[in-house]
Amino acid sequence: MPKVVITSKNAEEGPHHDILRRAGFDYEVAPKTVDLFDEQQVIDLWRDCDAVIAGAEPITRRIIEALPKLRVISRTGVGFDAIDVTACDEKRIVVATTPGVNHHSVAEHTIALLMGVARGFPQSDRLVREGRWQRIARPRVMGSTLGIVGLGRIGQAVATRAVGLGMHVLAYDPFPNLDFARRWNIEMVSFDDLLARSDYVSLHLFMSEENRHLINDQTLAKMKVGSVLINTARGALVDEHALVAALQSGRLRAAALDVFEKEPLPLDSPLLQLPNVLLSGHVAGLDQQSHEDTYAMAANTIVDLYEGRWPAERIQNLKGVNDWKW
Repeated sequence: MPKVVITSKNAEEGPHHDILRRAGFDYEVAPKTVDLFDEQQVIDLWRDCDAVIAGAEPITRRIIEALPKLRVISRTGVGFDAIDVTACDEKRIVVATTPGVNHHSVAEHTIALLMGVARGFPQSDRLVREGRWQRIARPRVMGSTLGIVGLGRIGQAVATRAVGLGMHVLAYDPFPNLDFARRWNIEMVSFDDLLARSDYVSLHLFMSEENRHLINDQTLAKMKVGSVLINTARGALVDEHALVAALQSGRLRAAALDVFEKEPLPLDSPLLQLPNVLLSGHVAGLDQQSHEDTYAMAANTIVDLYEGRWPAERIQNLKGVNDWKW
């Protein structure tokens, strides 16, 4: 039977074990000692596998070309920018994701970061631990403006929660869902207008070369003075050097970040030295329900493909292909 290697994190438990076992697959969970950012270690780990359940690790052309048996990369999550999709197309390797399973988790995390920054965390927590009491009046969230960059499934889930908090919501999206925007009283605006008017700017875009460093010196200069940047999407959307400068100068009041240009965030990153930055470690999409649903979908995708089904809504490449076979 085909072999599956699972390198996505926290894979020791979950429904994927039963799904793969019942379908007759051999599978193994990667040891934690494997450095998934080391190409050779990944090649050695995946050498005999037919499919992988992968996380956010880079899957490069060198890795793909070294694995003649590989047929499917089933990614736990919706992003696939770390995968060389062109190389996968050339070798007719399916690249699949798990859409629609973690948008509520990301939305809740986004709002948690927003509220944390709005109420002065982590600074307030740190001061109390140091025995220092400071009463600082901060802007109220209700009545403020949230600008959502990318009004897809996650952006929409954030928008409904923000409306519930009494926020005015702006959104920019090249292909907006206008019915949704009208229903929730969301004002669709240009990107520049959103930056200029928003008290909080939250990023919810897929990563692409066109979007790389979307937030940079020029776009930060267009943001409202004293506003806050929130990023639970992809680290490379933000030029971190430019962000640090904007935070240090006071143009931005704060930032809340779950994703970074390099992960894990290096301990010498200047972001770690700034008191007005709230950080988490790429966990926005992870809650108990999304964990279960994501792993089930990733495993079911592999089973579907092996048994001759084509779950098109999950497959991100090989467009127009109708004769793919395992």
